[in-house]
Amino acid sequence: MNEKRAHRKKPKRRFLKIFMAVVVVVIAGVSIYAFSIYGNAKDTVNEEMHEPVDSIDRNTTKRKMETSKPLNILLLGVDERENDSGRSDALMVLSLNPKKDSMQLVSIPRDTRTTIVGKGFEDKINHAYAFGGSDMSVATVESFLDIELDHYVRMNMEGLKELVDKLGTINVDNEIAWNDGKYDFNEGSVEMDGDKTMAYVRMRKQDPNGDFGRTERQRKVIQGIIERGASVGSVTKINDYIDVLGNNMKTTMDFDDMKRLFNSYRDTRKNIASYQMKGNGTNIDGTYYLMVSEDEVAKVHGMVSKEKS
Repeated sequence: MNEKRAHRKKPKRRFLKIFMAVVVVVIAGVSIYAFSIYGNAKDTVNEEMHEPVDSIDRNTTKRKMETSKPLNILLLGVDERENDSGRSDALMVLSLNPKKDSMQLVSIPRDTRTTIVGKGFEDKINHAYAFGGSDMSVATVESFLDIELDHYVRMNMEGLKELVDKLGTINVDNEIAWNDGKYDFNEGSVEMDGDKTMAYVRMRKQDPNGDFGRTERQRKVIQGIIERGASVGSVTKINDYIDVLGNNMKTTMDFDDMKRLFNSYRDTRKNIASYQMKGNGTNIDGTYYLMVSEDEVAKVHGMVSKEKS
């Protein structure tokens, strides 16, 4: 009788061992895969994307991020092509306040006339990048708005198409209807892939607001990417995103900074406010500039300072 019972238990024990072995193999496989993704992301960010600048004190910024203090991040959309130093096609100050779960995006028109820090003369604010790269752009925006920037992110506009395609699509709230001969852009919510996104941000002639309208559309695309990127949870796509960003993005943030940003600041997208600086166009020696009043600069300074409080 006892022999029969012992005989019956063996298959169960064998099954249990096999089951546990399979579990161990699966856990090991997932761990190795996760580690490889983590390692690839860390190497790409730290070796290819990380680009410190003298204008930003990393130690001060690091302390702010460790204690979840509000941050100001300069977003630069640059149009860099072969044999061309490039210009910042889009300039935006992104303010993140984790205590209020709020985000504010302020667009600075690229034709805005201001003093270029490091050069000492007045020119279009987007020319700062052509003269001195990200460092001069950061210093010039800080001087123009009398604010402190904690990080900058520079994205090659040519990389937007690839990034949106990797995300799948993004949605924007389009305010004017037009057709560019290839795509219809109706009023209201518009879903766009990468190619359609580039057509959306580059259109000028059919927009009654000219370059102001283009800047507004650029801001909507940035918001669309933030919303879509924050909602995508597929681990299998992380390496794809990292590879795209590695080829097209530079930032003062290293991998640990990005982890802190994701863990402590991701809910700031719950309350998004946006604003575009205003001014009056004028021609000086045959060149068009946007003249922004001191009152307008003070207004934006106050908006950013309030978000930082």
